[in-house]
Amino acid sequence: MHSRFSRSLVLLGFSISLLARAQGNPQSGGDFSNNPQPNALPLDVILVKGAWSSASDSVTPVPEGGRVANNVFSNQYFGLTYALSPDWTEKYSGPPPSDNGYYVLAQIRPAETSKGRSRGSILIAAQDLFFTLTPAATALELINYHKESLDADYKVEQPPTLVRVANHSFVRFDYGSPVADLHWHVLATQIRCHMIQFVLTSRDTKLVESLIDEVSKMTLPAEAGPISGRGGGAVPVCIKDYARDENVLERVDPVFGERKFNAVPVRMIIDKQGKVKHIHFLSAFPDQVKAITDALFQWRFRPCLRDGKPVEVETGIMFGLAPRPAAPPPSQAVNE
Repeated sequence: MHSRFSRSLVLLGFSISLLARAQGNPQSGGDFSNNPQPNALPLDVILVKGAWSSASDSVTPVPEGGRVANNVFSNQYFGLTYALSPDWTEKYSGPPPSDNGYYVLAQIRPAETSKGRSRGSILIAAQDLFFTLTPAATALELINYHKESLDADYKVEQPPTLVRVANHSFVRFDYGSPVADLHWHVLATQIRCHMIQFVLTSRDTKLVESLIDEVSKMTLPAEAGPISGRGGGAVPVCIKDYARDENVLERVDPVFGERKFNAVPVRMIIDKQGKVKHIHFLSAFPDQVKAITDALFQWRFRPCLRDGKPVEVETGIMFGLAPRPAAPPPSQAVNE
């Protein structure tokens, strides 16, 4: 069975391929729309705010906080800066994070004024390794899982291979759809216990290679790597499941109202004294945000020591009903 991560890439790419094969641009919706106005909402409906991402303060950077400005994509949380190719732009912002920690950070495509004939897209995404449904601990393992989970309709063009991009180690994985005549080129690395990936999609392989050259000019933090990227230094050390019982000195359980069964993934930063200093909700209803925030700020943790010195820790905890994990991948081979 595919993981949600695998399905998200395949379905996104296949939907783009169907749009690209259509005669002319669609009237509305999709990356190739010629109508920037969204469809009108139906009448006689009640809009209720659903689960969304939020944070306990507006100063501490969060993964979804990146943006494109002056033709440059930057994300302070990941320490990532990427100058877009000329005549390329971000047309649509991504959806909120999923409850298994998948982020669409940016969707880049040629601008309407672009003179190039080739069509394509760049998806910049992140997968939180604390909450991924796949049994993968690193970006390298996650890409291998994706490769092993591909449908038979897709052909592996280059198996996961370690490469150098922007003077850092990445995993490159290429695959395609012979039916749609479309190619996907995935470049992935790990930062702060997230897999960061650039997914370049086009029929024109020469265009993709030129885009990879442009991606190679981006800036990344020193920690980035397929099996490294675990924080430290200027950012907190990320440790999965640090909120387990042996590290919790004081605990106050949140009191929920009506909503008790949806998954509520929470990342938090614990200071050197063991107090919670920042809370980031990937997906939660407003009443859940308040209940969990009120509780977590009363928690006390055993300070984390590295080389005998206390350090800040970033960890994750799941409230509510956790999503069902995926089956382990058949293999985890990589070409070096």
